[in-house]
Amino acid sequence: MRMLRPFRPPAIPASQITPEEVYRDRRRLLAALAATPALAGLSACAGAEPPPPAARAATPAELRAGFRTSEPLTRYEDVTGYNNFYEFGTNKDDPSKAARTLRTSPWTVVVDGECARPGRIGLEDLLKGLAPQERVYRLRCVEGWSMVIPWLGVPLGEVLRRFEPTSRARYVAFTSLADPRQMPGIRFRSIAWPYREGLRIDEAMHPLSLLATGLYGKPLPQQNGAPLRLVVPWKYGFKSIKSIVAIRFTERMPHASWNALQPSEYGFFSNVNPDVDHPRWSQKTERRIAGSRSRLFAERIPTLPFNGYAGQVAALYSGMDLRKWY
Repeated sequence: MRMLRPFRPPAIPASQITPEEVYRDRRRLLAALAATPALAGLSACAGAEPPPPAARAATPAELRAGFRTSEPLTRYEDVTGYNNFYEFGTNKDDPSKAARTLRTSPWTVVVDGECARPGRIGLEDLLKGLAPQERVYRLRCVEGWSMVIPWLGVPLGEVLRRFEPTSRARYVAFTSLADPRQMPGIRFRSIAWPYREGLRIDEAMHPLSLLATGLYGKPLPQQNGAPLRLVVPWKYGFKSIKSIVAIRFTERMPHASWNALQPSEYGFFSNVNPDVDHPRWSQKTERRIAGSRSRLFAERIPTLPFNGYAGQVAALYSGMDLRKWY
């Protein structure tokens, strides 16, 4: 695999990145969360869990339609220069400007919980025998911006099956690396480290769920979650946990960092839903990263249910109240 040359993204003025009122609200929210440890024990629904749906499998034609899109791709410079990765800073350009301190080789992942074959496994062995696939997926951030990215990776379900999850495995939990020597943002208590996320087992096994190892045909850069991240295209971007070091099969709904910190704003399921507003802004529209050197954002466009992947995944939530289970 050829090595990437160091990339220096263009400086992006803060005023072009996030509207000032949103930026200031976000800073105040982080400060309040850091000062309120009791929030870390909360969940979106106080321990309740929705009944499992009677889901049908998407047809092969529906799946193929979800793997690619004809929409213009977001420029590599913007994909790698405009990021949420608080382990390397809370501003959008902080992760791309951070020193290249993340050691991605060797990299191991611990897999345990409700499975027959738990263990600690190196990244190469975790992915051994699985041919990398390119999937062009939309990424929609809860803050209202979006990208179209050609990801490189392997289906998450194919990896998980290797560990033979038991009938008690109803959820899959993920944990990021949290090393203050490699990740300077860990030194600041913006959230409760390490970063954690989770999926229901049928979501994790869905063919669209991807363990990404690269983008634009190149290995993942540090700021995009190297060397291994989750991509779940029908959910808001914060579900796409980065730099994964642990996967656990669980019977109960697992901890998810933003859901635990602020459950009224970030639900466990986090499906893109234009009809459920964030408490501080509407989710009905989004600003696509423009893919132009003359401007960062294009005009606002309508946000689609499930980020445009309803044909592939809506049946997973049959019978669920998507305003309650947001």
